[in-house]
Formats: sequence, C-alpha cells, structure tokens
Amino acid sequence: MADTGTFNAPAVPKFDGDYDHWSLVMENLLHSKEYWGIIDPGFDDLKSIEKPNPTQKAALDEATLKDLKAKNYLFQSINKTTLKTITQKETAKQLWDSMKVKYKGSAKVKRAQLQRLRRTLEILEMKVGEGVTGYFARVIETVNDMRNCREIIDDVKIVEKILRSLTDNFNYVVCSIEESKDIDSLTVDELQESLQVHECKVIEKKTEEQVLQVKNEPRNARGRVKWTSQRGGSSFRGRGRGRSYVNRSAINYFRYEKVGLPV
Repeated sequence: MADTGTFNAPAVPKFDGDYDHWSLVMENLLHSKEYWGIIDPGFDDLKSIEKPNPTQKAALDEATLKDLKAKNYLFQSINKTTLKTITQKETAKQLWDSMKVKYKGSAKVKRAQLQRLRRTLEILEMKVGEGVTGYFARVIETVNDMRNCREIIDDVKIVEKILRSLTDNFNYVVCSIEESKDIDSLTVDELQESLQVHECKVIEKKTEEQVLQVKNEPRNARGRVKWTSQRGGSSFRGRGRGRSYVNRSAINYFRYEKVGLPV
C-alpha cells in the first residue's frame, strides 16, 4: 500500500490530577521524541557559558529548540487552570519540576498512602460469585497504585497472592497449578488464562446439570394436586383455572343417611 504522506500526531496525555499516571505517560512521550534530556538533566551548563564557541553555540541553539518543543507538549497536556498555578514555566524543566513539587506530594504522604495500599492488597479476597476477570482487575489496580508509589512488586508475589485468595470453587485448580507449574516462572496473564478456562468449565457443567434436572423431572410431579381443609369441607388446588370444593355434609348424607345410619 502506498504511503499517503499523512502524519498522525502522538496523543498527548491530559493531566487530570493523577500526577503519577500523568508523569509516567508524559515522560515516555518525551523520551520517544528525544526531548527528555532537556528536562533531565537539562541544559543549564550550556546557558551558563558566557562566550560559547561555534560548537557550543550550535548545541545551545539545538537544546533551545528542543526545549520549546518539549514545553509545547507540556502546555498541551496541562489545562489553563492548572497552568495558572505554576509560577515557573520559562523552560520545560522548570515547568516539569513545578508540577512535581505541587502534585507529587511529600514523602510522608506517599509512605502513608503506600501503607494503606499494602493493607488493601493483604486483605483483598475474591468474593463469592465474582468472576476471574473482575477479581484480577481489582488486584492489578491495587498493585499498579503501589508501583506508582515506587513499590517493587514482581509477578511471583501477585500470583501467590491470587492463588491464596480465591474462593473454594478454585481449590482443585489451585492445587493442580501448584503441583504442575513452576510458580516462580508463572506470569499473571498465564494464571488468569488457566483460571478462566476452569471457570468456563464450571459454568458449562452447571448449565448441563440444570438441563438434565428439568428433563428427568417426572411428568406427574409437574401437576400435583394439593388438598386443603376449609370449614368442614375440602378443597384442592391443581393446574386448573379455579378451585373446586367438596361438601363433607353431602358425602356423609350419601354414606350414612341412605343406609339408615345416623349421621
């Protein structure tokens, strides 16, 4: 297929208050455009040269152009209200550092947040009736929040956590996985796939049992007649449209009066 010459600009992540997520995606974008060096470590050493030689002057001009482009991405990413709260934005580095100081939070706050997330992950368990996909989503969300706080969590810890917090319906498959697979090399995605296969088999089995139960139900059990007593008489309820009542007095008359016996 011929190249049409069209250019798709990269999607710029919008800052929505979640600094950890925004900074992660934004840093990756600036790395991909080869502008990250303008922010870290910056180019203050070039700007501090009073009389640069031609080579230094060319390097400074290139760095200045990259700084403008990097700052342009940051301006697109940060809304007007947030930008008004940033005092230093002459360079991309100043803008980035101001955002970091303002929104990243102090180390004390981060430690408290990390402790809360550790506790959340520790007590997290699969709910009765919850699907595999839903439970994995809850675990991974908590793990990602911890990683954003610079917590190092590898797949082994996540796999072990999930295996010991599943419902009893998965006891058999958990034992099978622990005996047949090397837990240290098992990824989270592989574990999820194995559990989803087991979940599908359980659902299919329950559906088949329900169908067989309906097929094997006796026909006479579907139209049973229930007798109830009602003020000296009897009534029954069946599958008809109404109720029928039998008068015991009339029955007694025919049983006893007709043969000369007292009622």
